[in-house]
Amino acid sequence: MSLSSYKEITLAMLRTGILGYGGGPSVIPLIQHEAVVKYKWIKEEEFGEILALANALPGPIATKMAAYLGYQKKGTIGAIIAVLAHILPANIAIIALLGTLYSLKDSPVVFGMIAAVRPVIAVMLGLMAYEFFAKAWKGLGKLLGIGFGLLAFLLLSVVELHPAIVITLFLAYGTSHFAIANRMERRRQRKEHERERGLPL
Repeated sequence: MSLSSYKEITLAMLRTGILGYGGGPSVIPLIQHEAVVKYKWIKEEEFGEILALANALPGPIATKMAAYLGYQKKGTIGAIIAVLAHILPANIAIIALLGTLYSLKDSPVVFGMIAAVRPVIAVMLGLMAYEFFAKAWKGLGKLLGIGFGLLAFLLLSVVELHPAIVITLFLAYGTSHFAIANRMERRRQRKEHERERGLPL
């Protein structure tokens, strides 16, 4: 049993819990950095799949992702450690500082700190969105990548479907995408082969 793996899980999730200001969306890029860049537990593509599934399930997204990563590394115990390491810093801090935070909730200084950190979170999310779009562009192709991006925007912003429904629809298509693409490619190659041989199509 490797203690270093438990240490890595604990430190990674502690950092995401302490630095993840603003809730789930702001924590996602931090978890991505720890899991994909720093420790290389998973690849970028797998992170995208985990993120999609976590969005489709009920509950806080960051906690679900922490549980998945911990379970992947060290099973049930790893999942428990990851979740506790992620949620304990914020819980301990809010209990310890509840009185102080309440007295400072209308402070211009606190308001200014919140306003200053929001652009940082927006940029982090924007960078992650760009990376995911680049992966989709590469995997699906230009037309499908742009088309699915616009379709997702319309479903979420115009039709106002719940994100879980949109994710489920795209996951349903994703399960058959490569089978459909391979079938179309084989059909194209067969037509080209028949054309070269002079056979009627």
